[in-house]
Amino acid sequence: MRKPGYRLALFATLLAMLVVMLGAYTRLSHAGLGCPDWPGCYGFLGVPMSEQSQSLAEARFPEAPLEVAKGWYEMVHRYFAGSLGLVILALAVQALRRRGTPGQPLKLPLLLLGLVTLQAAFGMWTVTLKLWPQVVTAHLLGGFATLSLLFLLTLRLSGTAARRPRPPAGLRALAAVALAVVIGQIALGGWVSSNYAAVACVDLPTCHGQWWPAMDFANGFHLTQHIGPNYLGGQLDSDARTAIHMTHRLGALVVTLVLLLLAWRLRAAGLSRLAGLLLLALGVQLALGVSNVVLHLPLAVAVAHNAGGALLLLCLVLINQRLYLALTARAAAPRPQRDGQPGSVGLNALPSE
Repeated sequence: MRKPGYRLALFATLLAMLVVMLGAYTRLSHAGLGCPDWPGCYGFLGVPMSEQSQSLAEARFPEAPLEVAKGWYEMVHRYFAGSLGLVILALAVQALRRRGTPGQPLKLPLLLLGLVTLQAAFGMWTVTLKLWPQVVTAHLLGGFATLSLLFLLTLRLSGTAARRPRPPAGLRALAAVALAVVIGQIALGGWVSSNYAAVACVDLPTCHGQWWPAMDFANGFHLTQHIGPNYLGGQLDSDARTAIHMTHRLGALVVTLVLLLLAWRLRAAGLSRLAGLLLLALGVQLALGVSNVVLHLPLAVAVAHNAGGALLLLCLVLINQRLYLALTARAAAPRPQRDGQPGSVGLNALPSE
């Protein structure tokens, strides 16, 4: 039975998905500095449109010429992100009011409220630090984390009970490893995007016609680099960007192998639907990744690739949550006693999927 707050949590999850896609569109259309200040745009609540306001905007920020379209990309993303923050605040208030109610999560909504507040700070630093790759990547990961936790909250409020036999030994551990590997790959994807390394290699399966081209890993993954003047367009040389791109490709290979193994184990455990969903999400994401290289990063495909990464992450959250429920439901079930004793429960008490 669905619990109070389920519909609001579901709405927040869908809104978070939209915010993630809008963020990807803003970043990939090079509009991350469409407004050089925060939270407004050239000192206004919206993008300045009249001649007078535009003249004032250029006088305030002479080093950042106004591009109206890019300004709106940035501000629309901020409007939706701000709306998401208000919805998460409502979820946290509801959780506090209903604390003590059986099945009402409290820590998760409060964690989400703290996370979305931190996300607002990262959004500000993204602008004030001029797209510093470390901050941009952290902001992207924060968005994916917010989406994942909202989806988990929605699942918990859905009231779905997984009454299945205990998962095979090692399956839950493998699902947790798969989740960690996908998160790592998303972080690599964010690093590729924030350093403008997506087109560092334009051929497949080789790069620059070589299986192992010249690469500069030291500069490509120099995470403690000092803050520079402006990172729009990137500051790394070709070999450093190639190292980032190739690492992301190798990461995709690792993710594919781990997820294929997980899908096989899920199918063997009788969880064919989850296995099929995982394979579908993986196949779509691989196709989009290949298309990005072959078609030289068209904007629509690049945004879809970000959305595909989010859906693959949500798929892993669902799998881990279902396995956890099956494990806890099995542990909470009464233990079978000898025949004839009061309260005996047969081994078939928990039906399979």
